[in-house]
Amino acid sequence: MATRRTGGLVQRHAVSSGPSSSEGASGWGPPGAEGGADRDVPDKDSAGYEDDGGDSKAVRLTLMEEVLLLGLKDREGYTSFWNDCISSGLRGCMLIELALRGRIDLEKQSMRRRGLLSRKVVCKNPTPTGDVLLDEALKHIKETSPNDTVQSWVELLSGETWNPLNLRYQIRNVRERIAKNLAEKGILTTEKQNFVLFDMTTHPLTDTTAKQKLVKRVQEAVLSRWVNETNRMDRRTLALIILAHSADVLENAFASLQDDEYDLAMKRVRELLDAEPDIEAQKSGACEMIWAVAAAFLK
Repeated sequence: MATRRTGGLVQRHAVSSGPSSSEGASGWGPPGAEGGADRDVPDKDSAGYEDDGGDSKAVRLTLMEEVLLLGLKDREGYTSFWNDCISSGLRGCMLIELALRGRIDLEKQSMRRRGLLSRKVVCKNPTPTGDVLLDEALKHIKETSPNDTVQSWVELLSGETWNPLNLRYQIRNVRERIAKNLAEKGILTTEKQNFVLFDMTTHPLTDTTAKQKLVKRVQEAVLSRWVNETNRMDRRTLALIILAHSADVLENAFASLQDDEYDLAMKRVRELLDAEPDIEAQKSGACEMIWAVAAAFLK
């Protein structure tokens, strides 16, 4: 199965699969387009950990790791070569993860209310998180003056700029570094594969239970545990659904559903995506950064 976008939503359709040499030998996309253990644990929501259902031994993943895990082909160990959204989606993960950990936020509203996309990202707490990728992004945000918007930071961290002076903000080899983190956590392994024209480092899935739990969590969020109000949803799960859609990997979480369940799940995802970010961000308990990132990708 593969995905295509129709009206901002991914839908099922079948295409032939297989590696393509045009994406570079890394298996993660164009060279240069793209870690660390979580030590900062102030509380469950800000620590970036999944709901383990009371199992203290459950593997704890960041939003970046969860989105990449959803996008990886289990046996092949690489993401779809046709997916050109995952790079920017992972940068959105960084911003939301840092916000949930209390490191960054949007600047306060002034007397004249501004939309989420007009407000700048500010460093709230410069303390390192212990995750190499997050700390690299945090360092850029902390040291940059004047401050910039969410949309600009997604582009800068992705290296999507015509100004060569801004290339210093690009965080490189993101997918490979996240995959190595997952390998260190025992979820993936590392292999070398030969595709005739080039060799490629791949990361096949080894811990199927971890991915099954992740997929189940996403499915339940829009099926058995669905709530009509976004501010009543678990913030990390809400962020994961929005980010997985932005990275064009959400379809993978619904591939195992029966047709009626699939249709219901996609209907409810559509409700989330059709919500007005500026309105949702004002609700009690809402995380403004989640909706600012959503606005940047869904605009």
